[in-house]
Amino acid sequence: MQAQAAAQNAQDAAAAPPPPPAQTAPPPQAPVTVHSLPPDSVVGEYKIDFAAMDKNHDGSLSRAEASSNATLTQEFRAVDVNNNGRLSKDELKGWM
Repeated sequence: MQAQAAAQNAQDAAAAPPPPPAQTAPPPQAPVTVHSLPPDSVVGEYKIDFAAMDKNHDGSLSRAEASSNATLTQEFRAVDVNNNGRLSKDELKGWM
């Protein structure tokens, strides 16, 4: 009886999946240096006629509406401080 149990245990051990590999710590990494840079900015014409550019008269400028001013088009992302894809008069006051 013991021989049969030992044989069954040996057979079970042979059929069992291998144990997972031991966890090893990741290799140490070099320190990271973070640089803080000011927002994108291009020097150019900072005068706009808001009312004329606001084609749909909704009180803000979309990218399409701002496209008539090359400098504003280049700086749109930096001027759009709330990142809503539209420029308000207040956002433009900080830019102009």
